Amino acid sequence: MIRVGIIGITGYTGEELLRILSKHKDVQIAVLAGRSTSSVRDLKDIYPKYESLNLKCVPLNIEQIKKETDVVFLALPHAVAFEVVPALIEAGKKVIDLSADFRIKDPDTYERWYGVKHTGKEYIKAAVYGLSEIYTEDIKKARLIANPGCYPTTILLGTAPAIKNSLVKPDGIIIDSKSGVSGSGRKGVKNYYETEAPTARAYKVGGKHRHIPEIEQELSNLFNKKITVTFTPQIIPTERGMLSCIYMDLAKQITVSEIINLYKNFYNGKPFVKVLDEGKLPSIKNVVMTNFLEIGICIDERTNKLIIISAQDNLVKGASGQAVQNMNLMFGLSETEGLL
Repeated sequence: MIRVGIIGITGYTGEELLRILSKHKDVQIAVLAGRSTSSVRDLKDIYPKYESLNLKCVPLNIEQIKKETDVVFLALPHAVAFEVVPALIEAGKKVIDLSADFRIKDPDTYERWYGVKHTGKEYIKAAVYGLSEIYTEDIKKARLIANPGCYPTTILLGTAPAIKNSLVKPDGIIIDSKSGVSGSGRKGVKNYYETEAPTARAYKVGGKHRHIPEIEQELSNLFNKKITVTFTPQIIPTERGMLSCIYMDLAKQITVSEIINLYKNFYNGKPFVKVLDEGKLPSIKNVVMTNFLEIGICIDERTNKLIIISAQDNLVKGASGQAVQNMNLMFGLSETEGLL
């Protein structure tokens, strides 16, 4: 059995990890810790629906975690992972970090966008970007996984086949993404419902969202040249789910059916990516509470643009589900274990 620790159990991603891992046949949940927990609490007092697990939430104690776990999931706010990753890695533990702390390969870029000093620079190179379908072999050998952000997952999985097959131009990429309110965390959800009637609205418009450097970094890797995008995120009045529309200029004459065939070949053997047939489009309702991501393809012939639409559950494939998928790869398990 794989002994698992979850640090940050009281947040959305921590709870989602608990939901998935409690049903995973190869996992023993060994430690549940809250960063701000000051005393031992019964898990049922935090999440009554998990009373049957008979687990406790304990204060963060690195020595205990090092002794009792094989892999540790960090469901912590940005900049907090710096406090725990070095000790866990040096103790030989595998770590899957769901924050942005090791996603950005240039620490200066991280510091500029996140407004904090990067104090774990020596671990950046060792961190593998955990986009499961793209970096599968690297993930299998990794000790430290930088789990991707939710928006970047929809965008990168949506665009990778088109870029790798040289179907699109690198300039003028426009991305419009919509997320359920859970993407802003528990405090953000509370504020959303307390300050406004449920509504759809854009936020951090004009190149201000923190996922932009992650998106541009990984698109640049795919194109093998520096990429700049226009990205507009929006909140929609649903708890969970995410849908991205990506607009890219076509670089060659090609039909929708030919592109769909290329996409299906690219993701052949990748169980969680569903490329839809011509004329069908993704829907959040089809993927919510699952680790699946749907992709639909259209061409606007008037403007010669490829339109890629992708949908996922932002808390599962966009966060905790992909983290468990990465754990499965790291330990040589079936990629789908605990996720179907």
